Amino acid sequence: MTSNLEVRTYDVIIIGGGIGGVSIGYELASDRTVCLLEQESTLAFHTTGRSAALFLETYGNKPIRALTSASRGFLREPPAHFEGELLSPRTLLQFAARGRGAILESMFEQVRSLTPDAQLVSSREAHELFPPLRADRIDLALHEPGSMEIDVHALHQGFLRGLRKRGGHVETDSGVVNLQRHDGIWHVTSRDGTVRRAGIVVNAAGAWADSVATLAGAQRSGLRPLRRTIFMISAPREMDTNALPTLSDIDESFYIKPEGDRLLCSPADETPVEPSDARADDLEIARALDAIHETTTLTARHVRSSWAGLRSFVADRTPVVGFDPRVDGFFWCAGQGGYGIQTCSALSRVGAALIRGTELPSDVVDRGLAAADLAPGRDFAAPSDV
Repeated sequence: MTSNLEVRTYDVIIIGGGIGGVSIGYELASDRTVCLLEQESTLAFHTTGRSAALFLETYGNKPIRALTSASRGFLREPPAHFEGELLSPRTLLQFAARGRGAILESMFEQVRSLTPDAQLVSSREAHELFPPLRADRIDLALHEPGSMEIDVHALHQGFLRGLRKRGGHVETDSGVVNLQRHDGIWHVTSRDGTVRRAGIVVNAAGAWADSVATLAGAQRSGLRPLRRTIFMISAPREMDTNALPTLSDIDESFYIKPEGDRLLCSPADETPVEPSDARADDLEIARALDAIHETTTLTARHVRSSWAGLRSFVADRTPVVGFDPRVDGFFWCAGQGGYGIQTCSALSRVGAALIRGTELPSDVVDRGLAAADLAPGRDFAAPSDV
């Protein structure tokens, strides 16, 4: 254990070891000394490690879609220390229930510029793409052939490996209990009494980001941790899951992602909870099964396994990335919600550029993103777009 009398000094201390923390740490460690502190005994315990991540360029609001699109190149061809492929094919089929077709058509107009391969398909064509789907229960669907599955573990471990390779320090079981700034330097005390110093603290604490902000004397962002339940059922024996798309209701009553001989399902619930070790909600599982039975010919009732994770958003559902407007040296990297995995490459480059005081990456700017879209001082209640 580090002596309480020993004070280590870094350029940047990052609080939080999920995908947001390790990715921005990796970017900063190329030219700065970095220490990452994680409160749990393992990294990526609460959100990143429980994600059923897909790469979906039609998902989220305009800033999210820009960040996702700008992350594709990295995810397709990552540096060598990312071992193996990060992406594998898995198309997406989003359907509109009866009477909801106009909503999906409007969504298509919003996403087509950044996702030119997305296409509207008829109810019959949607049934052909996902045979269990009942064509008579939907108006039409949006097919995204370029969507992909993301290997979350390989992605997180690649960033972690790269961070360490660049000289970054990673400490687990190091929950932060005190933050004090003296003479332009943060003094960061972890629960074992160890004090570390840095000119900049990055708040990448996920669902706990507002608690960390309070320790630093910063105004809370209004971040809301929302529980998302996930469960597994068996696929029908005759079903070839390899060729099936992920199926999602645009009104988010459920989604289904094929995984081998099983189907990963979710009620797409967003239940406000306190930051915690989330548990699956049996009532939400039952609701999702009812919706699945109503819309498809799938009849499974036995749940093979279930779990839950936290997805944390501010009111406009756009990440909070940038220096706090009132507290010097306190940098936010929070509020990624359900988009943190698919946006991490671009968002970490944006965050690193803001810390360095350099221009934002051109590929992100070209997609219409500005620093003001992410700024901690913005009006969180104002929607980024619809």
